[in-house]
Amino acid sequence: MISFNISPYVGKENEYIEEVIKKRKICGDGEFTKKCNEWLEEKTKTAKALLTTSCTHATEMAALLSDIKPGDEVIMPSYTFVSTADAFVLRGAKAVFVDIRPDTMNIDEKLIEEAVTDKTKAIVPVHYAGVACEMDTITDIAKRYNLKVIEDAAQGVMSEYKGKALGAIGDYGCYSFHETKNYSMGEGGAILIKNPEDIERAEIIREKGTNRSKFYRGQIDKYTWVDAGSSYLPSELNAAYLYAQLEEAEKIYDDRMNSWNRYYEMLKDLEQQEKIVLPTIPKECKHNAHMFYIKVKDLEERTELINFLKDNGISSVFHYIPLHSAPAGKEYGRFYGEDKFTTKESERLIRLPMYYGLGNNAEYVAEKVKAYFER
Repeated sequence: MISFNISPYVGKENEYIEEVIKKRKICGDGEFTKKCNEWLEEKTKTAKALLTTSCTHATEMAALLSDIKPGDEVIMPSYTFVSTADAFVLRGAKAVFVDIRPDTMNIDEKLIEEAVTDKTKAIVPVHYAGVACEMDTITDIAKRYNLKVIEDAAQGVMSEYKGKALGAIGDYGCYSFHETKNYSMGEGGAILIKNPEDIERAEIIREKGTNRSKFYRGQIDKYTWVDAGSSYLPSELNAAYLYAQLEEAEKIYDDRMNSWNRYYEMLKDLEQQEKIVLPTIPKECKHNAHMFYIKVKDLEERTELINFLKDNGISSVFHYIPLHSAPAGKEYGRFYGEDKFTTKESERLIRLPMYYGLGNNAEYVAEKVKAYFER
């Protein structure tokens, strides 16, 4: 069976983890955590990057830093993972869902402004499949209405919009290093902070609301509880695992891109025959080959294709069930405007196997997709 995903492994993970164990410093904010933070800052040119226990927690930190309160509204797409909404719902805010663009599956930037009310406090663009949302329009709306922009760049490490790293364009950016992502620490994430004035409070929130980070830097002689916060530090063991991959980030990127391009070349004939739709990458976007998906005619055809591939030893999957159709989505959110594309396009999308080291398996998968449509 060709797995849908295999978590990345480059070879030095064990060595780095053993190094941490030998030093008996396995809690958060050790040497490898700092190396990961520095790597992210250098790569994205953001003011500060802080590893977190998950992208969910990075988004929760962004909600706290944005002072989201009960009664506030936060605009986001419905086609996303539950964490995008959960972080704000936990603060008492309402998720306001707007429709997506059918080409990129990202939030339709042209619909955002109409959804703004006097309760709106933030816009959360989700960069689906590591392909950037139309950030110029989004940041312009945010500036005019004095809103925060919190980028859900869970899938966007190493992706760019007009030469800028995803996650480093808005006020805050949130990365995921989950097992399914291009670079992994099992469970983990990071928050990117654009404004240097927000760094100290971010460190406090991440350290359970204490000024412990300043204490360890020798800036104060004791630390205490100064703000609301939580424990968002990942284990140093996780950071060591991740850093091995960040050192090989370009190698992993190139390998995944080769597989992505191989899929595209082999399946473009089916698109020309109007049997499938391939991913769209706008010219201003540099993506990271996080995902390769195709869109088929409808839900029935998708189910048939998934079963056909399974019978041929291939694991393929669909993706999000739109949040506004979920029980919690109905309770904690509302859909603004018409659901023209969100549900319809989500029911057509199928994700093909994509991971570091996929190699010639991509050709086999593509051949079987073609075989399905040639029956």
